[in-house]
Amino acid sequence: MTRPYYADHRPSAGSLAPRATRRSDAPAMSLNGMWRFRWAPTVAQAVDGFWEESFDDSSWAHLPVPSHWQLHGYGAPAYTNVRYPFPVDPPHPPQENPTGEYRHVFTVPAGWDGQRVVLRLDGVDSCFAVWVNGVELGFSTGSRLPSEFDVSSVVRFGSSNTVAVRVHQWSAASYLEDQDMWWLSGIFRDVTLLARPVGAVGDHEVHADYDAGAGTGSLRVVADVPGRVVVPELGVDVPVGVEIGGLAVEPWTAETPRLYDGELVSGGERIALRIGFRRVEIVDGVLTVNGRRIELRGVNRHEFHPDRGRALTHQDMLDDVLLMKRHHINAVRTSHYPPHPHFLDLCDEYGLYVMDECDLETHGFQRGFPELNPVALPEWRDALLDRMARMVERDKNHPSVIMWSLGNEAGEGDNLRAMYAWTKQRDPSRPVHYERDWTTAYSDVYSRMYLGHEETDAVGRRAEEPLDDPELDTARRAKPFILCEYVHAMGTGPGGISEYQDLFDRYERCQGGFVWEWIDHGLRTRDAAGREYFGYGGDFGEEIHDGTFVADGLLFPDRTPSPGLIEFAKIIEPVRIAGSAADGITVANVRDFADTSDLAFAWTLEENGRPLASGTLDMPVLPARSSTTVAVPELPPTVGETWLTVRAVLAKDQPWAPAGHVAGWGQLAVRAAPPVVHSVVPGVVRLDPPEVGPASFDAETGRLTTLGDLIVDGPMIDVWRAPTDNDRGGNGPAAQWYRYGLNRMRHRTDSIEVDGEALVVRGRVAPSAEAFGLVVEYRWTAVADDAVRLELSVTPDGSWPDLPLPRLGVRLAVPTQFDQVSWYGRGPGEAYPDIRRAARVGRYTTTVDRMQTPYTHPQENGHRIDVRTATLTDPVTGAGIGFDGDPLFGLTVRRWTSEDLDAAAHPIDLEPRERTFVNLDLAHHGIGTGSCGPGTLDAYRLDPAEASFAAVIRAVPATRAVGRITP
Repeated sequence: MTRPYYADHRPSAGSLAPRATRRSDAPAMSLNGMWRFRWAPTVAQAVDGFWEESFDDSSWAHLPVPSHWQLHGYGAPAYTNVRYPFPVDPPHPPQENPTGEYRHVFTVPAGWDGQRVVLRLDGVDSCFAVWVNGVELGFSTGSRLPSEFDVSSVVRFGSSNTVAVRVHQWSAASYLEDQDMWWLSGIFRDVTLLARPVGAVGDHEVHADYDAGAGTGSLRVVADVPGRVVVPELGVDVPVGVEIGGLAVEPWTAETPRLYDGELVSGGERIALRIGFRRVEIVDGVLTVNGRRIELRGVNRHEFHPDRGRALTHQDMLDDVLLMKRHHINAVRTSHYPPHPHFLDLCDEYGLYVMDECDLETHGFQRGFPELNPVALPEWRDALLDRMARMVERDKNHPSVIMWSLGNEAGEGDNLRAMYAWTKQRDPSRPVHYERDWTTAYSDVYSRMYLGHEETDAVGRRAEEPLDDPELDTARRAKPFILCEYVHAMGTGPGGISEYQDLFDRYERCQGGFVWEWIDHGLRTRDAAGREYFGYGGDFGEEIHDGTFVADGLLFPDRTPSPGLIEFAKIIEPVRIAGSAADGITVANVRDFADTSDLAFAWTLEENGRPLASGTLDMPVLPARSSTTVAVPELPPTVGETWLTVRAVLAKDQPWAPAGHVAGWGQLAVRAAPPVVHSVVPGVVRLDPPEVGPASFDAETGRLTTLGDLIVDGPMIDVWRAPTDNDRGGNGPAAQWYRYGLNRMRHRTDSIEVDGEALVVRGRVAPSAEAFGLVVEYRWTAVADDAVRLELSVTPDGSWPDLPLPRLGVRLAVPTQFDQVSWYGRGPGEAYPDIRRAARVGRYTTTVDRMQTPYTHPQENGHRIDVRTATLTDPVTGAGIGFDGDPLFGLTVRRWTSEDLDAAAHPIDLEPRERTFVNLDLAHHGIGTGSCGPGTLDAYRLDPAEASFAAVIRAVPATRAVGRITP
């Protein structure tokens, strides 16, 4: 029985050979817009003959092109990471195969008569057949790859024509497209009609090499028709195919993206060329650009928008590039398919290294049936080679593309070897990457995902575990190492970035990597009440799904930077500033190519967080990969804690950021804070009822109930946090926390006593169903008419299992009108033990709501570290409550409890309570990256141990009104 085209191994029929994208003066017409559309839940319910010109589509709906039909009410989005959402029976798609039928009427200009006419579809998911004026042109697969059809003989010039496209959600090609993302269907990239005049170029190839030793470039442009290559700025005017060398050019790099404008002039058209001279090589086991080792400070980027899915606009792409540049990112892996071609134009222009990845992933076959994997079966070879060729031919002229990738998580097989061999023959100028080949038999670099820090260190020393084959082992050790995915940016975190960066800096072989990933794929949706949230797997009625795992980016779905991106940007900043008041200011330019002539260096002196003086450093221009130390400027005397903050900023506007944009910063301690001394107020302690100066306590539990006129609930010891996505991952501790009941701790008060000038409350906190716990002592003293000091002592009791505590501190509740939060400590954003590099010492003010980080999936967030002092006040009256560290504490403030946060599936599930909850923490367990990568490093592990913690709690008087503060 002959299989239908959508169940065929063949990649296409009737389409033209792949070729490079181009910007030409030849006529072109966009067919984007509103098309007639009909959706059918199965192929059998599709309409026969809909492609005929005479077909009446007046009753059909309209659907924008480009778009995904699921995002317009036809079917529903579905998210899986590994599992195919249909039976694994290649090449057969499921019987329930939703099918969309499109029709559009267009007019071909009369002036195009006599020219060849091509219909181009840049992206259709997952398989389509196409007709023009009732004539079948063919079919194509490869959702993220272009397809072109010659329609010269079927269109009518100067009159209307009808294009009809039938799109299938599932096809044989779906087995090749098991990428970790939403399954979304339809014509989601541009549709264009192209005129090809007589003498126009079919394909062209730009060879723009750079010899770093000689400091010159060479240029050769190849085309399939005669023509000339003109580059006015370089005085170049040569025939096609002729190489001209010795050109005095500035080379292209991601830091210095110098492009030369030229033209390829043929008898039929003029093609605009944007030429970047650069050479990519692996030299002595090191990946180089223009003769220098580069370090990839990269991200994995899916194409995504919360309303349009993968149907991105040019503005969306520009937004991504500008955000990357502004956060010091220099590289993109196009996970896991070639991007819209305009994105690569932007990478050329603004400067980003690109690992261009083939539209291939067969991850689902690794779940128990690798023998069915297409990468190992000869009947699939043509389809895989077709995908690789279409990417390489489309993108070959982009200087930003420095490496090809065969695909992602597709196992191992001879078809991958064939793809590698074809690519090396077709384009020997670029290395080829494939992560799943750990032998590197068909990869020019050794690439891994989520390799732990210890193993990465061994790889850096070229001391990794040997392969069984000595020849392959020797070859692999001679190759550069890249983490194509690392530090899983899911929810709060990721932690451990700086430790990876240390390894990249230490070892020549470790050349960086790509954070997983760029953006949360949360789809904008609303609940029954109309409240908006970003949906993830399971929110759309999927039969099977992988839940929140699709929300794992450095950007929130609306492209707001997350704290993780702020942390990553700080760690990879191109200028590092350190030092001390005694030793001077050390500035390191860690760029690979650019010097610091584009930067200015400004300093600010702050005493107790308040600006005292500022100025500009007189800095020499530093070449790439160099550093210097300059003297600290003359500073005014201070008596309090003093910090000198030095910032490297853009001296003038750049295409990607305005003047003043920060390229690096550092803080130098000038004067330490004086010791904290609290004098105990004598004679103010009572037992019946329990009181300490301005504070009253519950006679049964010993908990603080009032502080002057302020009603307070607590504080009491707290060890629980709403697990982060990284806590919940396979390498995170959350499963053990739940197992041993750290989310169900019970408090017991054993005694309330007066000890000298202190009220001492002793007790025990322990989980239900377990025999271990913590012995706790709260020691309260009065230190002012409106303030008391709490000293908390904690001792583990019983036989604790081998698991860390989530946090250690106290929690209390205060009136909700205390909405303004001010603190002196590190900020402005959240920080945790292993994600704190971006937090700097200063004074900050915000609201309780803005203290929260709105993760797509609610979890522990909003913690501020190294706080010296903080207040929560009523913005109307000025009354409130204050906290002073003895010397430091961590601060979290929210309108709901950690338990509420733990129970919420989406931010809209969080209902403000009638009190505001404040955590004062001694310590937190680190965040790590255990949702997919390594767990928390030992240095940031919070194990149960004897500990003590102290803070002063004080009432803040009203400044504009007085009276008792009630809940």
